[in-house]
Amino acid sequence: MNIIVGVSDMKVSNDVDSTIVTYSLGYCIGVAIYDAVARVGGVLHYMLPDSNLDSDKAKNNPYMFADSGIPPLFKSAYKLGAKKQRMKVVIAGGAKVMDQQGFFDIGKRNYMALRKIFWKNNVMVDYEDIGGSSNRTLKLSIKNGGVWLKVSGKGIIEI
Repeated sequence: MNIIVGVSDMKVSNDVDSTIVTYSLGYCIGVAIYDAVARVGGVLHYMLPDSNLDSDKAKNNPYMFADSGIPPLFKSAYKLGAKKQRMKVVIAGGAKVMDQQGFFDIGKRNYMALRKIFWKNNVMVDYEDIGGSSNRTLKLSIKNGGVWLKVSGKGIIEI
């Protein structure tokens, strides 16, 4: 069963028959986490780096922003038995889409916000596919923690 994560959305599962998938990661960033012992995984698809840009939107949808979306992703996985030290972490996105000159550079700002949060919380990234100008699709299998990344122009990468 596919569990779809929309833009500004997050899903966590311990159903081994499920695959969590998010589409159209352009300048947005997808974060996939998985604990192989607990067989718990989750995916976050956030749009913007900092909830201070719009505190009302952050209150209504914390998954829109890195700083208000990443902590609940991990906390939701912990509630299902996951442990941070066992987490496999995969990130993708942060592309320059519709901003080829890099005027706003939202993708890079999204990535820097994530790295800052991960550094403060001692979270290591196992694999990343960041930047460029390609859209990405990210899938996470709850059964075995396999991550499948489809990158426009590059094909499919299995992690």
